[in-house]
Amino acid sequence: MKHIKLIIAIASFLFSNNLKAQTINWSNIDKQNKHIINANFGLEYGMIYGLGYGYYIPTKFPIVLNIEYSFPSGDKLTDDFKTKIGGKIRLYKINNFQFSANAYGIFRRYETDFVRLQNFGSEFSGIAGYYKPKWFVACKVGFDKAIVTHFKHSEAYKQSFPDAKNGWYGPATGGNFHYGVQAGISFKHSDITLDAGKMIAQDFNTKPLLPFKIQIGCNYKF
Repeated sequence: MKHIKLIIAIASFLFSNNLKAQTINWSNIDKQNKHIINANFGLEYGMIYGLGYGYYIPTKFPIVLNIEYSFPSGDKLTDDFKTKIGGKIRLYKINNFQFSANAYGIFRRYETDFVRLQNFGSEFSGIAGYYKPKWFVACKVGFDKAIVTHFKHSEAYKQSFPDAKNGWYGPATGGNFHYGVQAGISFKHSDITLDAGKMIAQDFNTKPLLPFKIQIGCNYKF
């Protein structure tokens, strides 16, 4: 059905809007400061804001468990949002060079006058960088996949398209590769971070209208 294909295309565009995960300095975190509160904002088809909490587990392979919430600027902040739950693990360290991986489960919601979309997905990424106690810089590459999406059409939409069906469709949207750089300045209990990059669809051909993203964040550790 043409109208369903149109909604799927819109969903693919919208669900590609992914504010990046919390950025941390692996050389400026310790067992005395296991709790990490993060606030961030970024430019990605408009202004997007985010909040997050992390818990540091000092093991042989250090882990930071995360839960994050982000939303676009607008009149109704609860209509559209994204939540992420998962974590980061440092896999390898040689001197100041460190390599880590992120894994997240994602739930997203988007609503218009015609349809409400709710989506479950996942995100995986790898990071390699040079980390010092006072600063760091790293490269990141990752993949975000929208796995299954629930469509609930409004009555106004059904009047124009009476054969429209509510329900789950999967995979309703494709995946996106993202890559870029991270950098930050660290203090005793805080970090100021920058995360910037680009995105391309999994076919390595389709690009969003504005493929550039930038995020500025602040961590407080205690």
